[in-house]
Amino acid sequence: MSHSSVVADPSICSPLPVLGRDVTVPLVTGGEVTYAALDYAASAPALQRVWDDVAAYAPYYGSVHRGAGYLSQLSTDLFENARRTVAGFLGCRADDQVVFTRSTTDSLNLLARALPADCRVFVFETEHHASLLPWQDSQVTYLDAPRTPQQAVRTLERALADRDPHGPALVCVTGASNVTGELWPVRELAAAAHAHGARIVLDAAQLAPHHPVDIADLDVDWVAFSGHKLYAPFGAGVLAGRADWLRAAEPYLAGGGASRKVTRRTDGGVDVEWHESAARHEAGSPNVIGAYAVASACKALTEAGWADLVAREQRLIERVRTGLAGIPQVRVLSLFGDDAPRVGVISFVVEGWNSSHFAAALSAEYGIGVRDGLFCAHPLVRTLLGTDPQTQGECGAPEAAPGEKSLNAIRVSFGAGTPDEHVERFLTAVRELVTEGAKWTYRTEDGRCVPAV
Repeated sequence: MSHSSVVADPSICSPLPVLGRDVTVPLVTGGEVTYAALDYAASAPALQRVWDDVAAYAPYYGSVHRGAGYLSQLSTDLFENARRTVAGFLGCRADDQVVFTRSTTDSLNLLARALPADCRVFVFETEHHASLLPWQDSQVTYLDAPRTPQQAVRTLERALADRDPHGPALVCVTGASNVTGELWPVRELAAAAHAHGARIVLDAAQLAPHHPVDIADLDVDWVAFSGHKLYAPFGAGVLAGRADWLRAAEPYLAGGGASRKVTRRTDGGVDVEWHESAARHEAGSPNVIGAYAVASACKALTEAGWADLVAREQRLIERVRTGLAGIPQVRVLSLFGDDAPRVGVISFVVEGWNSSHFAAALSAEYGIGVRDGLFCAHPLVRTLLGTDPQTQGECGAPEAAPGEKSLNAIRVSFGAGTPDEHVERFLTAVRELVTEGAKWTYRTEDGRCVPAV
């Protein structure tokens, strides 16, 4: 698709309708303004289409897999159809399983519980904590942050070559960084893992809302993502991929739904026969509304057309990066460099500013919501900032004098529901804060920077 055709297509120029698009918030300087939600990497607003689908179903929901009544049968069909929709959205192979979880974090902890004995795990220090921390009960090797995609592949190949080639191994990698937005070479890392007899799980929490994810095409073994980043309400996630390790593992939770047959033994105990399907790891009454919302989001993004969604987002990315590049006091964080492909997630620091103070001013004085801190990716952000893990900043005064290192960062993130006006307001606000300073006084409260009353 050419750039000229992207501009000419009206669908590319229009954001998808999301909840909260007309919400107004008060400013400390007086008056109100429409809220600019630019924290999609934490939680994207729900698509209006998804909310409407959930609202239409809500009066009809009933128990899943348990009831003979009409509403129970309807809900069971809806739940299992949602599973099939997600499988299609991810390009799952015929024998893959789709397990509904609570989030990406929950999905990867589930997989960590299902690893075979003596499984070696390889994970880059650049991962979000959801994919960095679940493996600590395994033999885990943390790999240093690469500075190019090619270096990432070489680093993994060297690490895998040093292991016992006969034992099980798993590689965990993000598809798009939640700090820099940069795309990782997933297909090449998967090829390297498989060449050395290892499997690979893709953390697609930041990739799936911005780009199509195809398990078979990428040749990954599992994919994990969260509904609340995919324009669905909170509370549901997905782990999809190969069934064998999941079938062989003890259920993630023991209880009804995971068990196929339970009998009393003569010694007073019980014998349990567990399901081998996805139900094995979905004990308890499932979150049918959450699963349906995720499936609805998958349908909505597919029907909107990935080519148009990606093209529009790339235009917003270019606008933000160009605008920030024109402000000398701003430094954008990057692992792979300015030319690396990326999604709409951009982190930066402002010379002489505490990042919490800057983010608080964006909210209080301009009605713009961003994120500040270390973004649940502490090793990566500290590597990018070159800071000591033992240091921390306070909000009441500039965190670092000109030329000194920042202790945390600011993140702006956007997606399919972001209007152009929000991006323009953000860039205007950054320029004004840098050149004119904050108009209000701020203080630290419970570790966060807030406007003084």
